[in-house]
Amino acid sequence: VSKDRTSLLTMVQGVLIEDNCIANTNPATGEVISRVPCASVEELENQIKKSSDAYLEWSLRPSAERVQLLRGGLEALKEKHDDLVTMIVNEMGKPKAEAEEEMEGAVKKEEFMDILQKAQEPERHGQSLVVRQALGIVVIMSPWNFPVDEILLLALPALGAGNVVIVKPSEVTPECGAMTVEALASVLPAGVLQLAQGDGKVGAHLVSHPSVDMVAMTGSSATGRNILAAAAPSLKRVVLELGGKDPMVVFEDADLEKAAKDAVDFSLSNSGQVCCSIERIYVADSILPDFEKKVLDYAKTFHVGSGMDPDVKVGPLVSQVQLNHVEAQVKSAVEDGAELLYQSSVPEKKEGTSFYPVTVLSKVQPKMDILRTETFGPVVTLSKFDGTEATGIRLANDTEYGLAGSVYTKDLEKAQRVASHINCGQVGINCYAINEMDVACPWVGHKNSGVGYHSGIVGFHQFSIPKTIVFSE
Repeated sequence: VSKDRTSLLTMVQGVLIEDNCIANTNPATGEVISRVPCASVEELENQIKKSSDAYLEWSLRPSAERVQLLRGGLEALKEKHDDLVTMIVNEMGKPKAEAEEEMEGAVKKEEFMDILQKAQEPERHGQSLVVRQALGIVVIMSPWNFPVDEILLLALPALGAGNVVIVKPSEVTPECGAMTVEALASVLPAGVLQLAQGDGKVGAHLVSHPSVDMVAMTGSSATGRNILAAAAPSLKRVVLELGGKDPMVVFEDADLEKAAKDAVDFSLSNSGQVCCSIERIYVADSILPDFEKKVLDYAKTFHVGSGMDPDVKVGPLVSQVQLNHVEAQVKSAVEDGAELLYQSSVPEKKEGTSFYPVTVLSKVQPKMDILRTETFGPVVTLSKFDGTEATGIRLANDTEYGLAGSVYTKDLEKAQRVASHINCGQVGINCYAINEMDVACPWVGHKNSGVGYHSGIVGFHQFSIPKTIVFSE
């Protein structure tokens, strides 16, 4: 791989590459799970050739047949349920109950697949027929925080549209990626879906390859910018779901029990390692003392430890790199005047482990780094505001990101006014949007949180291009 390509993408989370193999480690124990070989340039070129060879036949199959085969792939994935749950916990550390939830969502996609089929149907407009045409070879780069379902959210619509796909899983979760791709590929023709393991050099080679027609990625905004730069010379299409710094605005008439519970749950879910984690909580100053107490009481029920322990709600952070980042953000905030209300206990430190305590901060100020850049850790961050709509909107929008947000108030007209002015892709009113939104809705990032979007018919259409066929009278 040429030097200019290797600079496009970097290794995720400082994963160690030894003898051209990923040293795949367990963040709860520090133990090596496996050593996964990185694909060579020759292997990548062979995969791209196989994809090209498989494309025409796959794209010409009726869309209903393609979707039906993909349903069979989800059935094959179900058979790996227990093994995948264990591997999710071991590779990235999330509690077993959350790994079970991920697997349940990954395989229960009946309505998702129905909508995917509908998205392929032509539209008649007078003498014209608008059909969907596949793009060609799609490279998918999947994240480590949801190592099974995030592959499916991009691969299923890409394959359903008639594209052929190469998946490069995150270096942090290579075995989860391999098991997912192998299950789905087991029911598909050869070359339609392939797996490319490796570090940033592998991703860079695929993204910049002239035969690749589209790149779909979930990950950081920094990596998204690199992908855009690499895709630009050949004008590749992209779908990039990127970072977030999601706000929660709590007005004085909110249901404080519900708001406080959601604030903790969705700041700490997956140890805070979710693109749409609640990372900025703005509370009307008149209710802040009561809100702090409710948050503290609930946060103290969250125990940190190994994801295999059924009493644990917060597992380790994915790596030492992530641990260092969260420690530095919290330390800086406290030094600059934030109030440390609570930190939980954590397991005894061992080499290679990366546990961080459940943390609650208050009096957090807008200029602090912890309100500017992604935290991706188990931190509940409270700030007060004057309780007005205008200030709530201004603070919610005081970010380079625009993924999701939430508004808590019993006045639903006020909630809708505020929600309509928050610059992000989805807003929950008295709820956490991603947990309640309909499967037919697109998942969208505004500003630095994304380019393109996925899910729902409009999201599925991102993976194909319309063609108008016009008939004479």
